[in-house]
Amino acid sequence: MSERKVLNKYYPPDFDPSKIPKLKLPKDRQYVVRLMAPFNMRCKTCGEYIYKGKKFNARKETVQNELYMGLPIFRFYIKCTRCLAEITFKTDPENTDYAMEHGATRNFQAEKLIEEEEKRIQEEREEEELNNPMKVLENRTKDSKMEMEVLENLQELKELNQRQAQVDFEGMIGRYRELEKREKEKEKEEDERETKEMLDRALVKRLRDSDSDSEKEESSSSSSSSSQPKKAITDKPTDVLTTDIPREAQGTSSGGVKRAKVESWERSVGTLGKGGALGSLVVRKKPAAAVSKPSTVVTASASSSQTGSKTSSVEPNNVSKPVNTLNGSSSLSLLGAYSDSDSNESE
Repeated sequence: MSERKVLNKYYPPDFDPSKIPKLKLPKDRQYVVRLMAPFNMRCKTCGEYIYKGKKFNARKETVQNELYMGLPIFRFYIKCTRCLAEITFKTDPENTDYAMEHGATRNFQAEKLIEEEEKRIQEEREEEELNNPMKVLENRTKDSKMEMEVLENLQELKELNQRQAQVDFEGMIGRYRELEKREKEKEKEEDERETKEMLDRALVKRLRDSDSDSEKEESSSSSSSSSQPKKAITDKPTDVLTTDIPREAQGTSSGGVKRAKVESWERSVGTLGKGGALGSLVVRKKPAAAVSKPSTVVTASASSSQTGSKTSSVEPNNVSKPVNTLNGSSSLSLLGAYSDSDSNESE
């Protein structure tokens, strides 16, 4: 896949670079470049201030017969923004800066000039001390003397300030210590007050917790006492099949009726009591002594009467078989009618 920005070019086999014509351009030719002002300056013609960072379309050229360690120096031409006067400056690679050349003056340059002067003096002194050992001794003596004079002047200034100020240092120190002591006492009192408040809050919380616990115990005891009769009163849905309830009390509420204790096997199987809900479905066998069925046929012998009594006692047993079909009210009514007719016959 070919590159979008091609860096390499194709050279045919018969390429001869000597046949390419050379352009004869002047060495001091100028280019138009976009730059910003490298420092603050003021125009000499109209006095307009040009601040650092202002953009210009400038002309750039190479300075002829001027190099610094083989590096070329460039000159830039700009125009004043107010009077369109030409201003020129050039690069200064020696100081890594720009040098003002014509048409304006550089502002805020005093510090730079002082630094350059100090640097020049230091270089001259080092050159002198390098070749003259006596000059080194003289310079050291001069420096020590100057230092002593500076210290003396500083001490005199301190004494003069102390005489004029008349400050009581002992009183200042005492006041400071007293203020520090008061601050410590205040901090101590605040700590004690905060500790007391925390303890009071904890005590109140504990009292509230204890009150709530006692209320819970009372409520639980009252609820248990009220729930015990409810537990005794409440019935299970299956107790209807296992307990004997009088017919008078069936329509009333079960709050005042005391249930008889029912055994576990009777709860699962059920009883065949007369007063139960299923009492109408089942007819019990009556004892032989109580049953006296009138016979229509007169028997002469006792044997025939005994056999008649046996048959009469057996017939209800055969008739009153329990029916397990409880689906529908019609079957229940039929079973009730059938059981009533059997009872009448037996009587």
